[in-house]
Amino acid sequence: MEDAAQAAGGDQVADRRAKLAKMREELSVDGFGRRTDGLTALRDAAQLFDPTLEGDDRPAACVAGRVMLHRDIGRLVFMTLRDATGDLQVAVSKKSVAPECFKLAKLVDRGDVVVARGRIGTTKTGWTTVWAEPVEAKRPSFEVASKALEPPPEKWKGLKDAELRYRRRYVDMYASPEVVQVFALRSRLVSAIRQFMDGRGFLEVETPMLQPVAGGAAARPFVTHHNALDVDLFLRIAPELYLKRLLVGGLPRVYEINRNFRNEGVDRQHNPEFTSMEVYEAFGDYRSMMDLTEQLIRHLARTVDPAAAIEWDGTVIDYASPFRRVTYAELFERACGFDMQQFDRVRERARELNLREAGLDDWLVVNEVFEAVAEPGLVQPTFVIDYPSAISPLTRPRRDDPTLCERWDLFIGEMEIGPAYTELNDPDIQEAKFREQLAGADSDESTFRSLDEDFLTALRVGMPPAGGLGLGIDRLVMLLSGSRSIRDVILFPLLRPTT
Repeated sequence: MEDAAQAAGGDQVADRRAKLAKMREELSVDGFGRRTDGLTALRDAAQLFDPTLEGDDRPAACVAGRVMLHRDIGRLVFMTLRDATGDLQVAVSKKSVAPECFKLAKLVDRGDVVVARGRIGTTKTGWTTVWAEPVEAKRPSFEVASKALEPPPEKWKGLKDAELRYRRRYVDMYASPEVVQVFALRSRLVSAIRQFMDGRGFLEVETPMLQPVAGGAAARPFVTHHNALDVDLFLRIAPELYLKRLLVGGLPRVYEINRNFRNEGVDRQHNPEFTSMEVYEAFGDYRSMMDLTEQLIRHLARTVDPAAAIEWDGTVIDYASPFRRVTYAELFERACGFDMQQFDRVRERARELNLREAGLDDWLVVNEVFEAVAEPGLVQPTFVIDYPSAISPLTRPRRDDPTLCERWDLFIGEMEIGPAYTELNDPDIQEAKFREQLAGADSDESTFRSLDEDFLTALRVGMPPAGGLGLGIDRLVMLLSGSRSIRDVILFPLLRPTT
């Protein structure tokens, strides 16, 4: 069956190439078009139709799109075109266009990109249609802008194989309009984030993607080499340490929306290259970041649905109500039935859950268990606050209990959307925490650590008290677009190479 399908595909390619040759030889058309000014989007062209107008009084438009349906009924050729705004029918009649235009229309295949000029009317059955006819003296009424040499998906039902959809996103997008809508929504959401942050006095900045020290998070970095300087560099795992340097330099409120890179696994929620926003506010803390985040996400939800109630994975997420706030310790004890500082019992539970605990310090094991048993079920927006200090080396400890720190993580739809901190700005405590983390680091990607001496120097210069947060843009878009996989909201996700 596969061999037959490949043979059929080869026959279609040969037929398309034969039609291209005929266009060139008989019609002097190269099949790959030229600049076209004055194009009207298909949705806008359809809205120009006025049933009260007839003949030459009807509005004219120049439209372009990919041919989704082609029907040749003799002296009339109908085509359904698609662009980013929608679909619209075009008709080419033998009596209305030049002979070469009509011959060209008959040589068109599904998947070709074409341009048509004409007046907007309807068919006998009431379909709004651009009727190709001479309306511009210097340009033909019908042109082929790009001959598709590869056949489209069967019957234009889209690519059914999920991995093939991601590999051939350029086909997935035009075959499935809802895919375009997701990425258009993503762009609108990112624009809305920028407007929200700018409106609150935050300055957007850019910090290095190539860094001499991989810092700001516990993750395995990608390593590259700079030939001219003969040094190894890292694709950043987070912008945090550079953004904090800007606070030292005197910028009071900064944010960055950009890529991070982590040399880790790929699954429904993770891609090695991902987009996040990090925010830092001098003289703020983790609670001011909590208020900012809740307001931002509610604002984004209302751009999608005025009621701020959006379905995701079969559950309606309520963004309008106040977000739940609960401590890490409370969630742990509720899930396990004992206090998180009963480390012997924690390790026993870790073994029961087949989690790695040998070689890890007590608090890392606590967090392994927490992630396994306490995070599931956090569907509605929930701030989990006051994490253990030992697993949060960049965070200020609580004054009343230094084993805990002023940190929260936001969970929605059982996904971590991002953490926030009251930032640690005491250079001596920061250095001690870095060295403590280094002592427990190993080759495992989840415990990779580094020590940035220049960042410690910056803290010694003096960083004001501050609140900071990071939000996963990809996961936010997943939630607000109803997408179940991070690959559905990243245009070109990383995939295993084909053999």
